[in-house]
Amino acid sequence: MSSPGGFLPGEHMQLYLQPQHHKLGSWSLVEFILLGITDSPRVQTLLFVLFLLIYIVTLVGNFGIIILVRVSPSLHTPMYFFLTHLAFTDICYSTVISPRMLADLLAEDKTISFSGCMMQFLAFAFFATIECHLLAMMAYDRHVAICQPLLYVTIISSRVCWQLIASSYLFAFLSAIICMWCVFGGYFCGPNRIDHFFCDVVPVLKLVCSDTHINEMVIFALFTINIVGASVIILLSYISIIRTVLKTCSAQSRARAFHTCASHLMTVSMYFGTTFFMYLQPPSSHSSLDKVASIFYTVVNPMLNPLIYSLRNNEVKEALVRCGRRFLNRWQH
Repeated sequence: MSSPGGFLPGEHMQLYLQPQHHKLGSWSLVEFILLGITDSPRVQTLLFVLFLLIYIVTLVGNFGIIILVRVSPSLHTPMYFFLTHLAFTDICYSTVISPRMLADLLAEDKTISFSGCMMQFLAFAFFATIECHLLAMMAYDRHVAICQPLLYVTIISSRVCWQLIASSYLFAFLSAIICMWCVFGGYFCGPNRIDHFFCDVVPVLKLVCSDTHINEMVIFALFTINIVGASVIILLSYISIIRTVLKTCSAQSRARAFHTCASHLMTVSMYFGTTFFMYLQPPSSHSSLDKVASIFYTVVNPMLNPLIYSLRNNEVKEALVRCGRRFLNRWQH
């Protein structure tokens, strides 16, 4: 005979249910189990090696971007100021997810405490929101640089850059706090198995026993403000850029302008494409593809961003060459 939470008598129930813990009801979960990406031990080992390499490349690439911009005077511009914050966000964003995922790929015990799950989600929501804002800021920066070049220094001043960054961090923190309360503020009374490799919105909300309709509406509103809002800013910025560039007589100027924007467009397409798929679809449409989409925006994108900006950006490549020569000259002397 099954218990009210769906467990068989004695099946770990005493480990996960205790009176007056965390939530609104008389019984509540104190631990979750992350089911991960796959059950196959062989596939888990292969994925561990792959994701470990991706994580190492992510750290090296993003730290490299931050250091390169810091030591290269030619890169001390608003665009690269935003890029360093994007690199920092990618480091933190990836670190929130990857180490835990790597440990779970090799571990038999995949439990995570209620507070641990909540903190992981809070950090994930915080850095994901900042990433949306940063990509929008970078699009606006390109818009001003191409469409209003004479006013660029005035509009995108150092003070404005810091104000944009500070407001983004503040708004992202408030959004993450509200979203966390909407996800974890319900009544958890039964199954504790999260069918995912980290504590994300959809799989956690499936475990809530109380009515989540209002919570889901608030979460959807936050996603709309952050994801759709940032997308609209990016779209309008690039419409304006395209119109301005097409009016330019010089084909060389057009090519240079489009090349400058190409790296940012690639990053935007990858990030927003997967987040739109994951968070702006009806609840009934979620499937096993959710994990694949989640891997792309939590693990793969943070690795690709520094590669895209370094391999496709002539200014970054030239700065890297100059730093390399400077280092070799010092080492030889």
